Amino acid sequence: MRENLKPFLQRWAINTLAVLVAANVVSGIHCDSIAGLLVASLLLGILNAFLRPLMLLVALPLLILTLGLFTFVINALLLYVVGWLVGPFHVDSFGAAFWGSLVISVISLVVNFMLGTSRVEIKTKRGGPDRPNGGSGGNGPVIDV
Repeated sequence: MRENLKPFLQRWAINTLAVLVAANVVSGIHCDSIAGLLVASLLLGILNAFLRPLMLLVALPLLILTLGLFTFVINALLLYVVGWLVGPFHVDSFGAAFWGSLVISVISLVVNFMLGTSRVEIKTKRGGPDRPNGGSGGNGPVIDV
């Protein structure tokens, strides 16, 4: 298996699981078939990779004004578009898309954390040649994103 294929398949599987949970939990989101679910999660991942950064850039003033809460509206809009584009996957309203995007975000966050596939690492630096005992010169935890 190619080196780049395994992380892609992991992200797609996690996204599919999250969309499946959202379809079962949120009234207003329905999926008619497994193929529709797979296509919807793949399209959602593609839109999140390519269209979402552009939307975030265009909506930057609103993001700053709402302290980042407008991101939820962008996520809901992308899920609503996926429901419009994929036939067997239905999103009845923008409200359902909003709650569905929240469920998808939480499920993805939890599963990524449990599997250790998240991109956030916390590293601590102890000691070293210039500080054999660790010292207190600002060598606390480092969050590497």
